[in-house]
Amino acid sequence: MEESKKVLESFIPIAKATAKMFGQNCEVVIHDLTNPQASVIFTVNNHVTGRKIGQSFDHLVKTVLLSTDFKEDYLAGYTFLTEDNRTIRSSTSLIRDSKDKVIGAFCINFDVEALNQMQQFLNVMLPAQDETLANATDDGNETIENVEAIVDQLISQIIENSNHSTMKRQEKIELIRFMDEKGIFLMKGSVEKVASLMGISKVTVYSYLDEIK
Repeated sequence: MEESKKVLESFIPIAKATAKMFGQNCEVVIHDLTNPQASVIFTVNNHVTGRKIGQSFDHLVKTVLLSTDFKEDYLAGYTFLTEDNRTIRSSTSLIRDSKDKVIGAFCINFDVEALNQMQQFLNVMLPAQDETLANATDDGNETIENVEAIVDQLISQIIENSNHSTMKRQEKIELIRFMDEKGIFLMKGSVEKVASLMGISKVTVYSYLDEIK
């Protein structure tokens, strides 16, 4: 854990430099994925999306890892809307330790609302993501396997951080709720993985998911 902390902290100067270069509309967030439930460990210009230290990730699984454009441990140029309906253009890169284990994520969030009045510049800055699909290569299977391994690792870390022998039913439901909200169950085979690690049946996991919904 100490090595992971040092690796992640080494990205703080890069985060500060990135935010300084691109100004107040550029937010940079560093996540510690060995602690998924409270992954945010550093933010700069966090007024852009309101990210706070101690919060969990939002878009990592549903938007980044499951994107067809996610390759080589990064996804650049995806967009999402804030609660007050501002468009944020983002890029996320995974951070690995010396053993090639994913331990974190480096996220850049840029508020592009000011660019909406600069249509010509907007067209350059916000190309359609689908443009990259034509350049897809044969590394698709490798990417899928990589994503599955990352999600499996997240599941293991989430359950390891919370699961215990005296865990009550409601605590288990809340743990399932957290993983559902983060998109964990969008990945094929995740229910089986969660059931195995929590020591419960697949039927129980599905019943908890039904209860949540």
